Amino acid sequence: MKRSRTKAGAAVLSGALLAGGSVAVAQAVGAEAPGASGNSAAASGTAASAPSGAATAAPGGTTDTAAASLTASLEKTAPLMLYDGGLASGWTDIGWAQRQLPKGAPARMRMFNYGGWILYRPKLEGTFGALSFRLSAPEAFGEFLEVRLDAPGAASFPRIPVTPELEVRRDGEWAEIIIPMELLNPRGQPFDRVVMRASKSVGREWVLFDKVALAALPPELAAALAAGGGRQGQGSGREAPMTIDCTAPGHRISPLIYGIAFDGLTEKKDKHQYEVGATSRRWGGNPTSRYNWKLGGTWNTANDWFFQNVDIGVSYDDFLESNRKHGMSSALTVPMLGWVAKDAKSVGFPVIRFGPQQQEDNGSGNGLARDGTPLKPGAPTLTSTEASPEFIAEWIQAIRKKDQERGQRSVQMYILDNEPMLWNSTHRDVHPEPLTYDGLLERTIAYGTAVRKADPEGLIAGPAEWGWTNYLWSAADFAPGKMPHSDRRAHGNVPLLPWYLRQLREHEKKTGVKLLDIVDLHFYPQSNVGVGLEGNTDPATNARRIRSTRGLWDPTYKDESWIGEPIRLIPRMKEWIADNAPGLRISIGEYNFGAFRHMSGGLAQAEALGRFAQENIYSAYFWQYPTEGSPVFWAFRAFRNFDGKGGRFQDMWVPAKAAEGTSVFASRDEAGGKLVAVVLNFDPDQAAQAQIELKGCGTLDSVRVLGYSGAPGGFTEQTPGAKAAGSLTQRLPPYSMTVLDLTVKKP
Repeated sequence: MKRSRTKAGAAVLSGALLAGGSVAVAQAVGAEAPGASGNSAAASGTAASAPSGAATAAPGGTTDTAAASLTASLEKTAPLMLYDGGLASGWTDIGWAQRQLPKGAPARMRMFNYGGWILYRPKLEGTFGALSFRLSAPEAFGEFLEVRLDAPGAASFPRIPVTPELEVRRDGEWAEIIIPMELLNPRGQPFDRVVMRASKSVGREWVLFDKVALAALPPELAAALAAGGGRQGQGSGREAPMTIDCTAPGHRISPLIYGIAFDGLTEKKDKHQYEVGATSRRWGGNPTSRYNWKLGGTWNTANDWFFQNVDIGVSYDDFLESNRKHGMSSALTVPMLGWVAKDAKSVGFPVIRFGPQQQEDNGSGNGLARDGTPLKPGAPTLTSTEASPEFIAEWIQAIRKKDQERGQRSVQMYILDNEPMLWNSTHRDVHPEPLTYDGLLERTIAYGTAVRKADPEGLIAGPAEWGWTNYLWSAADFAPGKMPHSDRRAHGNVPLLPWYLRQLREHEKKTGVKLLDIVDLHFYPQSNVGVGLEGNTDPATNARRIRSTRGLWDPTYKDESWIGEPIRLIPRMKEWIADNAPGLRISIGEYNFGAFRHMSGGLAQAEALGRFAQENIYSAYFWQYPTEGSPVFWAFRAFRNFDGKGGRFQDMWVPAKAAEGTSVFASRDEAGGKLVAVVLNFDPDQAAQAQIELKGCGTLDSVRVLGYSGAPGGFTEQTPGAKAAGSLTQRLPPYSMTVLDLTVKKP
């Protein structure tokens, strides 16, 4: 019986190599050990240890001269350790599985949800023959692990399943795994990380790794491999035709699409919110509906955290001053709920008054009885004081007075509260009744008028609604005990937003006072992809996360959630505005796609920023801001300082098209001599060969390429592909963002 080439070749040398802490490279020469037979120890995966410096007997007892010579060569070359009871010097853990790396012990991974471990070393140098590691995993997992190499540039590496043929020795629950580079890196390309991930769904039990090492390839083996050829490479990736069309009409890109939110809880300790390249920040979120500007940093946490009045230690003035200092504009949410925190200690559902509750925190409850029944709230004055339109006008007057003293405007946009159709949930301790069509309009007119009088030149945005149901219906349409959609039917069965816009336009015609400049809506995918750091990272969820961005712009995309129909939010908003209140601008006041630390989250974010530019909206505010060094952080930097020296997406939009599975977003400067494009590859496994036509852009002069595919440190310089006068070919690694920084000579 002919044995597995991989199994036999690795097993020939396993004894000496494992004893010395090295790894097998027998596959590099691509030959079986002479004299080995199908019923030998090699066939069963066992091998005897040999002392350092000794020749190694081929399994079955036959001494193999070639093996002995190879062993002698290997013993002169120490292995490069990646992990041995701890990370080796120069190596970084950038994986995404839940994990523990106890000092002096094996690494422990929970690899459910397709978890993975990445060991990364920048500027890794050397020629290696194989990767080896020790593995202990639950037997029930079966063959679950795959291993590959990776690099941030133009390399693509095969994924190698860890099968019994790669196991050369077993010691109790531990298996010694050896994977020849002939399999992992058939083209001999540079790499800087090793990726180990679950290739199927497994349980939450621990998987242990240790003795992870790369063996250097001795010169004589490198020569033998070169002579023997080895496997052919996997190709340069699928073809991905793209066009950047400088002859098509473009538009100026609003810089405010690169906005982020304010996080009061981390404002004083985090600094990277000023390094992400954001152009604007939004003071918003549920607590800002109850912010008392007269009490410094005091607001009510609403149902986000037990309806507590707290002082976060950061005032609106601190927020505005920080933005001014860092060159960012400010969008300020102004309450129109009618109640703001009266102090920094009261709570909405104190246990001492309302009794034991489902969840509690230091004497404050979540407003639900132990059986989950909502408790009837007390008077709003338990936590709050009235906040009339005059109260808000006084605030804005105080801001403007300081602006005039400084000689610089500090607030560019006022947002009329936050998600008002959710008040009966988020702020039910003071507003238990669901808001109606008429209630929203009345408050908008009252508070909007106060804002306009206090700051006639300021921009006003609203209604800052949270999502699909409240683009189309009011909270009262879903009130218990009432006929479904009764509020909408009472208003001509017109969806909430078009009705709202038409009424405000009619008010403007009657009074001459324009109360809304910007239509502001929030967007969160409802297709179970997570929010913020949360969100599964299995292949299906990752792909759905990236697709969910299409709900912003694509009229053909049927939402993969309970919505079940095209959302096409931005085109829909444009139609509503054109039909009911022409001339208003568009803002996406909150959004994110979850999994900040995963490449799928970063790619979704980069895609969204590109679409905001394409759709020519006025502003957008990521909620809240990206985790430092995460793929989402670097998605912002792809457009805002990709090289750390101010390199950025330019100010003029250039229409572009890309093949399925990729995106290209293009921009140019005013003179047309500089082009910057952000190119995305959404395939986690396969590289793409982008073939980019520059239509009417001029003669391509210089090309600089920077790429990112998950490594710490962000974008790194890449080798440019082939270029001609009006075209460029560039390899896009799997799951990658690539920035093309180009100059052209105009005809």
